[in-house]
Amino acid sequence: MQWINLSDLAQLNAIKNDENYNLIFKHSTRCSISLMVKKRFELDWDALPEGINLYFLDLISNRDISAAVAEVFQVHHESPQLLLIKNGECVLDASHGDISAEEVVEMVKG
Repeated sequence: MQWINLSDLAQLNAIKNDENYNLIFKHSTRCSISLMVKKRFELDWDALPEGINLYFLDLISNRDISAAVAEVFQVHHESPQLLLIKNGECVLDASHGDISAEEVVEMVKG
């Protein structure tokens, strides 16, 4: 698996209009907890089903996109934060220690 850098509002519109699952990981490059959660997630992400786009949002460099994510998907801003999007809706919103690839797998398999 590989991260797709989320650095353009056009990408956010594409995610909103996609019928498939898209995952957004909001990360603060200044936070050691965020780094630890990201590394733990990456250790387990091979369990994710194929076809999920994995977007990485650097909150420090892209504050405007972070604000747009909160507004578009009607979620409270957190960092780190994992959002699973399907058909333009946020179907999973997890932060800090609640972020896990296993929970994403459970949601996708339904």
